[in-house]
Amino acid sequence: MSEHNTPESQSEVEKKARQLLHDRGVTEDHLAELVHYLQSQYHENLDMETCKINVDRVLAKREVQNAILTGVQLDILAEQNKLEEPLLQILKKDEGLYGVDEVIALSIVNIYGSIGFTNYGYIDKLKPGILKKLNDKSTGECHTFLDDIVGAIAAAASSRLAHRANNSE
Repeated sequence: MSEHNTPESQSEVEKKARQLLHDRGVTEDHLAELVHYLQSQYHENLDMETCKINVDRVLAKREVQNAILTGVQLDILAEQNKLEEPLLQILKKDEGLYGVDEVIALSIVNIYGSIGFTNYGYIDKLKPGILKKLNDKSTGECHTFLDDIVGAIAAAASSRLAHRANNSE
């Protein structure tokens, strides 16, 4: 039996969170690629299906769904210039000293323990895969929250994978 959660079993909140990711150009495959990037050196023969299962389980968590809904809505409002200054410019520039985006991401990272913090910090610094695209400011899109949320989902899924491999989830 597959560990994948089916659309029929998903709440409206989960469906909306997943749809927002897709609408913003982030697929489960992108997330699984980040998990593979983080974990392949620690798990011999790690396949993408295993990475996808772990991403799917993280996306099924209500805390993660809430973070996606909140962060993506703020990014969209910034793109539409519907936030007041100075917050609007702070989000559009993704200013380094603005840490609220990381705080939301850390609520996701926390789900599977302290190993998530290490995974998150590493992937946030290197910005591989979809994270590089999300950080490209030349597109006119605002992903101040989304890039950190995506990194956090990958870090949490990596942590879940590590715990399960060690039989300690």
